[in-house]
Amino acid sequence: MTQHSQRGRDIQGRKSGGKPDFRRRRPAPAATPSSPACCGTNPGQPGLILKCGREKSLLRRHPWVFSGAIESITGSYRSGDTVAVRDAAGRFLAWAAYNPDSQISARVWSWNETEQIDEGFFRRKLAAAIEARRALRIGQDGDGMRLVHGESDGLPGLIVDQYGEVLVLQLGSAGPERWRDTLADTLQALCSPACIYERSDSDGRELEGLPKRCGVLRGTLPDKVEVTEHGLRFSVDVAGGQKTGFYLDQFDNRALTGALAQDKEVLNCFCYTGGFSMYALRGGAKSVLSIDASEGALALARRNVELNGLDGSKAEWQCADVFEALRKLRDQNRKFDLIVLDPPKFAPTAAFAEKAARAYKDINLLGFKLLRPGGLLFTYSCSGGISDELFQKIIAGAALDAGVDAQIVKRLHAAPDHPVLLSFPEGAYLKGLVLRVAG
Repeated sequence: MTQHSQRGRDIQGRKSGGKPDFRRRRPAPAATPSSPACCGTNPGQPGLILKCGREKSLLRRHPWVFSGAIESITGSYRSGDTVAVRDAAGRFLAWAAYNPDSQISARVWSWNETEQIDEGFFRRKLAAAIEARRALRIGQDGDGMRLVHGESDGLPGLIVDQYGEVLVLQLGSAGPERWRDTLADTLQALCSPACIYERSDSDGRELEGLPKRCGVLRGTLPDKVEVTEHGLRFSVDVAGGQKTGFYLDQFDNRALTGALAQDKEVLNCFCYTGGFSMYALRGGAKSVLSIDASEGALALARRNVELNGLDGSKAEWQCADVFEALRKLRDQNRKFDLIVLDPPKFAPTAAFAEKAARAYKDINLLGFKLLRPGGLLFTYSCSGGISDELFQKIIAGAALDAGVDAQIVKRLHAAPDHPVLLSFPEGAYLKGLVLRVAG
């Protein structure tokens, strides 16, 4: 990755205790002959045999098996192989992708014992994910969307994003890594894109014991990649930008910002390539100050202003550390009518929550201090380790310290092309609040 916005700078550190820290890989037990289990007699079928009582989460259809839940392994399996997961009595629970190098030792492909995990399986799954978005009429207001959202689409570890005629494939775990070529061939057949580009460079790859990898998988990458949404055009750096190049999950939230920006002085923090800024400018904002730590990202943002024929005289761009920039604005007694805080992933897991909470509180405290009475704060967290409830508590603490009364006027989440499986609440990583400061 050649460009790094502040969004990509995850705060390091962890809290002792609490939920497992996924950074620490604990190998699953070595393959051993099966032995009697407390829940009954294990007849010795091949697969992962769980400890007595550890099948409960799978019975609730949660798709992960942690290494600590495994009693034994019968058979020989390599990373990415499909394995049967069984309870202590040997009863079938699921087919899953195995990874001996991750604390998440298996991720479920299917709950159906008669299912074959083969090319046909992946074709059906991919086609179903694409059809689900078509049926919901997702994409009618643009040509960018998430086609596959990992576990929530029954394809754990797989992300597929569409930017016009380009698909970006991200393989985040051993299962899709094992089926990489099959997935690429199937997507080519289903979608006929000009290019399928791989962005398997997330930090999660290291947790899976997989090397980072980027490059063209199929076709030819166009010199310029653009995505349109709600009539706005955005340049997308699929090769070097953050995530897969653009934040598709904020599709609806950007539109809401534009609808409320008229005649307002707007501050957009961690702006990346200016998504919220473009909507604010088109929505009639008096001025928009956008701040990000990446000059490369800001260069694309300026290009996006030109692409959309917006009034560049109302846009100010600042390359700076956002925390420092907010303090300077406070010291200058600057005030704004609408502020967007869309920071990086401070807490990838709950183990980071304590330190992340301090960072979220800091920026929101400064945000409240910079708002005029009656002003609006759009504040977000894309951290999986921060729950909706905890996020609201953090923001409430920031408002208290800032000495303001604030009302929640709307709760925000990811766009509908990022569905959340009911049995996999971890999929609801993006949460946001629109707050109004009392006059």
